[in-house]
Amino acid sequence: MPKRILSGMRPTAKLHLGNLLGALDNWKKLEGEDSYFMIADWHALTTEYASRAEIKNNVIEVVMDYFAAGLDPNRSTIFLQSLVPEHAELALLLSMITPLSWLERNPTYKDQLQEQKGKDLSTHGFLGYPVLQAADILLYKADAVPVGEDQLPHLELCREIARRFNHLYKPVFKEAEAILTKTPKVPGTDGRKMSKSYGNTIDLSDSPQEVDKKVMNMVTDPARKRREDKGHPEVCPVYFFHTIFNKANQETVAKECRSAERGCVECKREMASHLTPFLKPIHEKRKELEGKRAQVKEMLIEGSKKARKIASETLHEAKEAVGIGI
Repeated sequence: MPKRILSGMRPTAKLHLGNLLGALDNWKKLEGEDSYFMIADWHALTTEYASRAEIKNNVIEVVMDYFAAGLDPNRSTIFLQSLVPEHAELALLLSMITPLSWLERNPTYKDQLQEQKGKDLSTHGFLGYPVLQAADILLYKADAVPVGEDQLPHLELCREIARRFNHLYKPVFKEAEAILTKTPKVPGTDGRKMSKSYGNTIDLSDSPQEVDKKVMNMVTDPARKRREDKGHPEVCPVYFFHTIFNKANQETVAKECRSAERGCVECKREMASHLTPFLKPIHEKRKELEGKRAQVKEMLIEGSKKARKIASETLHEAKEAVGIGI
């Protein structure tokens, strides 16, 4: 019997190369296995609650990125979290039984507080977002969730909440397993992790000209000040992309960098000559979708209706188990 898969992304901005390499490429491999891929707009509010217009506008942008990257709405269910209100109702039910200490010990909670120091994240929604995340997974009785190792604490918390609910009431929820995926830490143009919040991304919607320009402006080995200085490819963001998009020549690139036989500009140009053609079909598909926004929106609505059928059945079971309602 095929496994049911659940995953999603927050619509805080257009998707970028890090999202493609870290998630979308893995999702495509899981399509056809009863897969559900969500646009998590309520999750976006946990950190972007003051940007309501941007979140709404970004929903369609992210859906177009999903489709342009190769996700097929005929092979998986692609839906909008807020069009399935059962997510919020189950999250409320689960919040009643989730100990505060479980949320406060969440390592990602502490990391995000540090990463986004400029925002007031002392909110109920931000502390409790793992409960909403658990509701997302449990609502569809997902068998598995594709995650990187850094996300395992989130999934274990979901499993703990499921166990507690099943023990207090009756077995309703599955304990989803992790599908560990190789999610490389993709560097951004400034050398930090590629992130919407850092503004250092190569977006899937970027034109070939924009990709070339961003690559040529990328930072390289910070210790290499002059052309004749020997480089350290293992710390160079540009070399990271050679290892993915220029595998056949990556050893030569590393050797010539270490011996100063090649300069950083030459290295960037060669990397761009592989990255730009890779991203070009995604950009072209996305341009085509730009003219079909109404159809894209309709596909999202239809996917959300399909998701809601499953969600409403599970929520009914959960409320029956708790003994709430009439």
